[in-house]
Amino acid sequence: MTVTLRSRLLVSGTSLTVLLFCAHFFNDLFAGTLAALLPTLQLRFDASELLLAAFVATLSFSSSMLQPLFGAVADRVGRRVVAAAGVVTSSAILSLMGVMPSPWLLLPLLLFGGLGSAAFHPAGISLARSAATRNRGLAMGIFSAGGTFGMAMGPLVIGLFLINDWLHLSPWLMAPGLLFGMLIYLLVPPQPRDPAGRKSKFFDADLFKGPVGLLCLAGVLRSISWTAIINGAPLWLVNARGLGPTNATLFLTVTTFTISGALGGILGGLVEQRFSRQALVTGSMLAAIVPLVLMLLSTPGSVFYYLCVALSGMLINGGLPIMVVSAQDMAPHAIATVSGMMMGLTWGVAGVLYLGIGALQGAIGMNAAMAISIMPLLPGAVIAYRALRSRVTVATSMPTKAP
Repeated sequence: MTVTLRSRLLVSGTSLTVLLFCAHFFNDLFAGTLAALLPTLQLRFDASELLLAAFVATLSFSSSMLQPLFGAVADRVGRRVVAAAGVVTSSAILSLMGVMPSPWLLLPLLLFGGLGSAAFHPAGISLARSAATRNRGLAMGIFSAGGTFGMAMGPLVIGLFLINDWLHLSPWLMAPGLLFGMLIYLLVPPQPRDPAGRKSKFFDADLFKGPVGLLCLAGVLRSISWTAIINGAPLWLVNARGLGPTNATLFLTVTTFTISGALGGILGGLVEQRFSRQALVTGSMLAAIVPLVLMLLSTPGSVFYYLCVALSGMLINGGLPIMVVSAQDMAPHAIATVSGMMMGLTWGVAGVLYLGIGALQGAIGMNAAMAISIMPLLPGAVIAYRALRSRVTVATSMPTKAP
């Protein structure tokens, strides 16, 4: 009877998509929280730009670089279990970042808390793909939007805590993540294994060769610019444009950028079937350069400034779901693994490289460093075009079977 009741409660299709959207939202809430906390942590710890960049790099490394490994684990032992455990772990640990008394306690907390996020993402996006009945690009866009909306709300939530002197209560932010982790474990049905009996390797060098590897490299270059804006904009507004660390413009900038990125991902999924993947991915990355430059030149807080911020986020993130689906199509036997590469490894490498951006911020100034961080979009667009074009060439050159 218990088994029968549970089978009736299992979710799929739209219900599964909504559940994963919510879990992704609360899992990624803490990434946006860290970005908005950086000016406060700078004052609390008397921290240099390099130490602040180390906070970002630590969380990016642990939450992203190991995603392909956790993806292989999910492909083998079950995506439902890994996704549930991941969101519970990340929420329970990362909710404590606002109350850490020293940077030497904060660094290991970010390291271990990020591992939960690394486990959740590849398993979660694989479950999201299974929920799609037709338009996988849209399903990826909705799942991606959950995390991006979470990152967008993180600055507003922690900003509310800071302004009202509630930071000591911030550990209560773990509660929604714990709830949705339990719901994933209880309500998501076990996923079927590969019908051909293939198992993804814990490290598959072949996935880094050819189109998948090129897409991953393009994703790294795209993510460098995204990471630099998310984490660098609050510091740029304080140190180069003279705003205070609790000025609402800091929080609204990160929120506007990330919400627009979420909408861009959904829009990219909606129009995927009308345009070529090469045009959407490459075009959006190249077009993002213009509003990013205008953002740096405009007056913070003005309508034009927020318009540039919004358009930048929408364009930078618009092609990400399409890149993920393309990589999954290239390696259907290792969907969670390649999802971890595209949704995790790319962000992790970009986060580590952000150490270089942090060093530049101290060496040449915030304005110049922010301008340089936009430039990776150029080679990223070219590499993405080559990767997606080679995929089309391979697909069209395959012989068709006679009826």
